[in-house]
Formats: sequence, C-alpha cells, structure tokens
Amino acid sequence: MKLEGVMHRGLANAIRFLSIAQVTNAGSGHLGMPLGMADALTVLFRHFLVFNPENPLWPNRDRFVLSGGHGSAALYALLYLTGYGGMSLDSLKKFRKLDSKASGHPEYDISCGIEVTTGPLGQGIANAVGMSLEERMLNVRLGNDCINHHVYVCVGDGDLMEGISHEACSLAGHLSLGRLILLFDDNHVTIDGKIDVSTSDNILARYESYGWHVASVDGHCEKHLTEALAAAKGDPRPSLIACETRIGYGSPRENESQAHSGAFSLSEIEKTKEKLKWPYGQFEIPEYIMQTWRVIGKRHRENCELWYKKQSEKYGSLKFEFVDEMKRVFRAIKKEYFVSRPFEATRTSSQNIISKIMDVSSNVISGSADLGESTGCLSKTMVPISRRDFSGNYLHYGIREHAMGAIINGIVAGGKIRCFGGTFLVFSDYMRPAIRMSALMNIPSIFVFSHDSVGVGEDGPTHQPVEHLAALRAIPNLNVFRPADAMESLECWECALKSECPSVIILTRQKVPSVRFSDRTNLCETGAYLLHNDVSDNEKRVTLIATGSEVAIALEVKKMLNDLKISANLVSLPCWKLFDEQSERFRSKILGVSLRIGIEASNGFGWEKYLGSTGLFFGVNNFGKSCSCSENYKFFGLTSQHICNEILKRA
Repeated sequence: MKLEGVMHRGLANAIRFLSIAQVTNAGSGHLGMPLGMADALTVLFRHFLVFNPENPLWPNRDRFVLSGGHGSAALYALLYLTGYGGMSLDSLKKFRKLDSKASGHPEYDISCGIEVTTGPLGQGIANAVGMSLEERMLNVRLGNDCINHHVYVCVGDGDLMEGISHEACSLAGHLSLGRLILLFDDNHVTIDGKIDVSTSDNILARYESYGWHVASVDGHCEKHLTEALAAAKGDPRPSLIACETRIGYGSPRENESQAHSGAFSLSEIEKTKEKLKWPYGQFEIPEYIMQTWRVIGKRHRENCELWYKKQSEKYGSLKFEFVDEMKRVFRAIKKEYFVSRPFEATRTSSQNIISKIMDVSSNVISGSADLGESTGCLSKTMVPISRRDFSGNYLHYGIREHAMGAIINGIVAGGKIRCFGGTFLVFSDYMRPAIRMSALMNIPSIFVFSHDSVGVGEDGPTHQPVEHLAALRAIPNLNVFRPADAMESLECWECALKSECPSVIILTRQKVPSVRFSDRTNLCETGAYLLHNDVSDNEKRVTLIATGSEVAIALEVKKMLNDLKISANLVSLPCWKLFDEQSERFRSKILGVSLRIGIEASNGFGWEKYLGSTGLFFGVNNFGKSCSCSENYKFFGLTSQHICNEILKRA
C-alpha cells in the first residue's frame, strides 16, 4: 500500500477517536489538545519525525516531547498506531488506571516512546532544550554521521505562560539550537476561558526577540503545516510554529474552554463522529488506516539498521563509567585530603573534585546559574559551551534556575552525558519542580547547592536557607548529601556519580576543619557512620548526630563531654535517604539506645525519626540574621558550649 493512498484526515481522526475512546473508558482526561493538534501531529509523524518503534532506543532518533502532558491520550494513540510494542491497545484501554503504561500524564519510558515525564507545564520545553543541547554536544564529539537528530515539542498556551518557557527559550536562542522545533497549539483558550482574560503577549514577536525563526499557519491544513515544518528544518535557528487550531476540534465543545478536560457524553461523541465522518466503534480503527500508520512507523527502519552497523561502535566508545581511571582519580584525591587535612569550605573541596573528574571524562558537563566560582562548579580548566563551539564542558545558564534544573534533566535523560549545575541552596526553591521531576523519572541528575545555612552570614535571611534541607529531603527517591569536610565531599560525589537516581550535594560557604581521620572505603555510602566510636553501648550515655558543618561542632561537644567523664559517640549523617535504606540492625547499631542529640543548622523538621521522643535538637528555629557566620551560630545556640550545657541538664 502506498503511503499517499490514505487521506490525511483519516490518519488524524484515528488519533482523535482513539483519544476520545481512552478518555471515555477512563471517565476522565483531556481531549482539547488531542482533537486540536491531531492534524499537526499527523504531519509531524508522517513526514518529518525520524523514529523506529521497533528500536525505540535508537540513539539518533528524533525526539518528540509532549510538553502539555495533559494531552497524553494523543501521544499514546500515536505510539500505538505507529507500532511501539510497549504501548498496546490494551494499554490504551487501561488509560489512567493503576500500573498502566498510559498514565494520566506521560511518564518517562523510552522503550515505549516517552522521552521524558511531562505534566507540569513548561518543563517539557526546558527538557527539550536540554535534549537539543545533548544532540549538539554529542554531534561535536562523535561526528555528524553518528548524531544529527532533531527535537520536536508540542506546547500550548499554558506552557508558554510559565516563566520557565522564557528562561529556557531565551537560552536556546542564545545558543542557536537550530534542531529544536516547537509546535505551538495556538488555540487562544485556557481552562478559565479565552486567553485574553490574562494574556495579551505577542508570542511570535517574543520568540523573534530570542533569535528564533517563527511562523504562523493554519493548524488544520496539511499543506501549510508541511511547508512550515520543512522551512523550520532548513533554518539554522530554533523554530516556533504557531499552529492556529480550534480546541476540541470537531466536537460540540469546539473553541470552548470546556473542551480542555472531561469525558464527552455519548451524545457529544456521536455528534463528533457525525461531523468528522467517523462511523467506527470505540477503539476501532479501519484496517487501511491502521496499516498506513504502521507503514509510517517503519519508514526509518532501514536507516536505523544502517546506523547500528556503521555508528554503534563509535557511539558506544563515549560513556561515563566509574571504573579504572575515575577510581584512580578518587583514590588520589582521598590520599591528598588524608595527608593535607584541608581547612576549607566544602564548596572549595567540591570545586577541586569536580575539576579533576572533568579532566578525565569528556562527557561530564558542569554549569551554574551565574554562580560558577561561588558554587565551585567552575574551574580554570573548564571550557564554556557556546553557539560556535559545543565541545566545551561548562554551561552558562544565566540567572535561570528553574530552566537549568529542567535542562539538566533533558540532557541526562538521554543516558549519555552526566550533567550537574549549581546555585545557592536558598534558590533551590526556584528549581524544586525540576528536582522533583528528576526523582520521578529516576535519572541521575546532580544539583549542587552551596551557601547552605545561616553560615552565609552578612547577606542576611534572604540568602540563608533554613527550611530547604527538610524540603529537599521530603522528595522521594532523591539523595540529599551534606558533607562535613573535604573527605566526605569526595565520598558524597562518588556516591552521586554512581547513583542511578538524582542527587543533591549541599556545601558550605564558610571554612570547616577536616573531621575524618580515616581514608578507608567510602563511609558515606551507608548514609551515616560512627565518626568516633570509642565508647561501647554499655558505656555511652550520649549519641551526637550531626551533618555538614555542624559535625565539627559536635566533635567539640564530644571532647567537652569526655572531659566531664560523660561518654559520647559521634555519628556523621551525610545522607538520610541512604541511611534509611540500610537494615534496621545497622541503623540501631549506629544510633544506639542512649540519649540522642541532633545538631544541624536547619529547622529540624524530620529529625524526630532519629532522635525519638526524648532526644534533643539544636538548630535554627527561625529566619537568620544579617550578621557574621559566628554571630548567627551564637544567636541560635549552635555553639559547643551552649549545646554541652544543655546536654548536662539531661545526661
């Protein structure tokens, strides 16, 4: 059967009515975008997208990101129609059901054709910018014959209203990411009504100001869509194609905000079928349309096979592994720290570690939100990435924290490049949605946050994190590391680089002494360990538990208690998540049964699970003060003398 033998309308309607069937079956979902964008998506998949459902992991496939993840029914319909084995008709019938591949919003599973998890509006755009950056970085490292794909994104008005769209698209224009193409569902409708109730932006002028190529076309005209996509592919700039569509196209809700979500009634379905001339039953696709979609899915099968024959060895040669050379680097740094016992901020230790990691790996990328030196993410040996040269290893994200986090996720989701970016811990709030998404996707993004407490000092409470440790630790599947000194910084970096899930590394601005007297195997990999275990369970009366810069304070407290003939053990707790994953027997051995004392420059939320009902916590119970680090610590009682005095009242 010739591909041209089937009318465009029938192919697009297959997407529409599979979407309607899914939402009807589930009793909930979103149909406005699937009905409105079905024509544009048909043109994209039929004529432009390079993909192979039989090998969804093909590294040089084009990427398609549904940034408006609420329109997931359309994506699942396309994946099923084009032949992705992981997205069966049964999956569509279980749309929005427990453990279905067709979840309410798309969830990261490349084997099914889902490139990233989307749903929080705007993040998919920034993920796609990351994917486009990854393509350019791999292209310059491996050659144009190996990597030369495009990244397409379906976005809506809501995506473009979110601030992250400005952050990410401004950077994409600055870097001239010409293989990034946005298809904008320009229907002028949001949930509350017409967009003019809240927005009067000139979207095309906005994107032109970023340095993008822009076009506006009839989103229901195959010819105009085809011409616009061809022009976008031929332009060296990133492209925005505004597809003028009608939300809920063909249904009684067309052009109304009610089309956005909610299952259609049986009457509405019948009227839609009548208008679009679709006489088929629920989940029924006529054979000739089904076969044509399957032919579309096979268009690039030979290209894929040829790529593997000629390029797979080269592609496989570029990888990040924590093996021989990297292990030697870490052993050398550990020996250096054991001998020199640095008295320095952990951000300085981290900077040294990062620099040496990147000296031996060409696919590790650093970056920051305009705070390279301050966070330790930039060193003198790093080479900035620019629109003229993507061979570098440092990304200047500008002051765009949210976009930085989501772009990192887009880069890391490809599985080939390890990427991290830094800012101050207090600004992790700007990045939290992206950090959460990395944890949900279970990808090993790394986020570096310095200036981790009231120890920031004179900059005052606006820049002094208090609740941020608790907020980050509350995110499931996220390693939150807060190392005490140079040695722990090294071990936490080792854990993060080996981890399959995302990690946060939290670092001090102020100098801290070395507290580790051992260079044995990685003690941080269990999350907590006895830093000074010179007291047996039968003898000890106090267990001191601390993280980060407060471990040094706890060490002073231990010495003072020992001088008073009060026995104490000291536990360093650099990562709660890793510690919580250990056996109950191990955790009990570390924490002991005596009075437990927690010491951390945070608000203490969550510490009760380690301290119990009888323990004491010393931390920061309010916003900090604009004063020196030492004055802040004294104000909040985070001094060895104060803590010792309070313990004496209980011990």
